Amino acid sequence: MNAPATLHQAGQVVIGAGSLGQLPQLLRGLRTGRALLVVSRSVRRAGLLDAVLAGLDAAGIGHVIVDDTPAEPDVQDVERTLAASKAAGACDAVVGIGGGSVIDVAKIAAVVLAHDVSLRDLLAKRVPVPGRGLPTVMVPTTAGTGAEATPNAIVLVAEDALKVGIVDPHLVPDAVILDAQLTLTLPPEVTASTGMDALTHAIECVCSRKGNTFSELYGLEAIRLIGRSIRRAVADGHDAKAREDMLLGAYYGGVCIATSSTTAVHALAYPLGGTYRMAHGLSNAILLPSVMAYNRIGQQARFAAMARAMGVPVEGLDDEAASRAFVDALRQLNADLGVPADLRGLGIGAADLDALVDGAAKVTRLLDNNPRPMTRDDLRAIYAELI
Repeated sequence: MNAPATLHQAGQVVIGAGSLGQLPQLLRGLRTGRALLVVSRSVRRAGLLDAVLAGLDAAGIGHVIVDDTPAEPDVQDVERTLAASKAAGACDAVVGIGGGSVIDVAKIAAVVLAHDVSLRDLLAKRVPVPGRGLPTVMVPTTAGTGAEATPNAIVLVAEDALKVGIVDPHLVPDAVILDAQLTLTLPPEVTASTGMDALTHAIECVCSRKGNTFSELYGLEAIRLIGRSIRRAVADGHDAKAREDMLLGAYYGGVCIATSSTTAVHALAYPLGGTYRMAHGLSNAILLPSVMAYNRIGQQARFAAMARAMGVPVEGLDDEAASRAFVDALRQLNADLGVPADLRGLGIGAADLDALVDGAAKVTRLLDNNPRPMTRDDLRAIYAELI
């Protein structure tokens, strides 16, 4: 029987080709006079803001742009963005347009601009998120993190070589725009790593100790959408249907996080991002098969269900065999997408093992959700297999 669960979702979700054009209407509904746009420089360079700014001007909505959020931002990066946001003057809504890092920073900005609270206090858990911040609209330009649907904001704490999450339902956006046209120019390697990130979210949330009716519903559908389309999206970035599947699958993965939780894959990935600045989706993809091979024990029925959702040919197999086939399929998917089978080629070796185990062991928030208890020796064994 599933545990009690609560589903936190964005107030409005707009989806479809060209739906970015509805941003002014959404902001008017949020009574916005002047919006802070937190965007990535790549979004601005690609010209994706041109139509947005024209639409806001036509609607009489003022705007200011902050575009200094890097990928995998650390505390100083976020504080710089927050300082620029405050210096820009009073705004009454925040719009995030970009990948997961940009959206996470936009969530934080909405809270810090509305309340007397600091980023460092939030990260250190010295204070809780005091309440909802400024109204937010999130527009993902990658199909990966699902940050547009989650109550999470992740920041790298460089001195600890670890990523830290601020997690609170008040961070769930007021509105989301899912426009797959914004993802058509993503390079194949980015499509692969972000897509595997989204798939990891869905898989982990389905088998998490916090797994529930909602995470199973959204998670299996995310696995179905991504499983049938990720290879196509990587092979042909202009495959509109594949791109739509990936963007919706990533959003559903974020919804899963909002009601369930990721587990040991993310716990083991955080030190890789914190110490080596490895792209989050890539680290998740490399770790996913090994962690799922470990987690399969005692979860064979759920793994068989995920295998069927992903289109793995398991007809006539019992749950034990189907669960093994699912793990094998994850390894094959990585190979098909060009994801490395281990960490050795990325400059990580046996000398790094102790530090990696120490870092992962600190992420108790996620390890506690793993369906199968994981000791330090288990963490070590998984890393050792990959280096």
